[in-house]
Amino acid sequence: MPKAKAITGKQRDGLLQTLKARFEAHQHRHADVKWANVLARIESNPVKLWSLAAMEQSGGEPDVVGIDKSTGEYIFVDCAAQSPKGRRSLCYDQEALNARKEHKPKSSAVEMATGMRAMLLTEEEYRQLQTLGQFDTSTSSWIHTPAKIRNLGGALFCDRRYDAVFVYHNGAESYYAARGFRCSLRV
Repeated sequence: MPKAKAITGKQRDGLLQTLKARFEAHQHRHADVKWANVLARIESNPVKLWSLAAMEQSGGEPDVVGIDKSTGEYIFVDCAAQSPKGRRSLCYDQEALNARKEHKPKSSAVEMATGMRAMLLTEEEYRQLQTLGQFDTSTSSWIHTPAKIRNLGGALFCDRRYDAVFVYHNGAESYYAARGFRCSLRV
């Protein structure tokens, strides 16, 4: 796992202000969760703060969408209306990137998520996110692909069209300007 970098005090304060404003503007995403409790968890874990900063800087607009009752962790997910702009035009994983002979993208979704110390959304998480709003109405997002599919060369992605959520497949080495990925992070 890549080593997390430190963020400056000014960056920290700006990020926390942004996260708080988003949290307060979208209460429907996290009913009965108090910002003070979320803030305490974030402040006690600088690595997670760095990950949230990476998610924010790449256009993810992370917000709390739930709490894991067994661990007490708050679940942050990228809530940008469209797939994050700083995470598009990527193939699925490093193996797919290595397989491309020409026109290689700059990176892959799995490697970028790992670099942020976050996880690609699963299909279940993606569908849950879509209950909180309308996301990826003109873009699509890679999602965690089961090994059985990936071992055969495929990868999964999702989007929302016609007021419905669709799951599709593509060759893992493919990439498109309108396809990125969304992350989840437990704090």
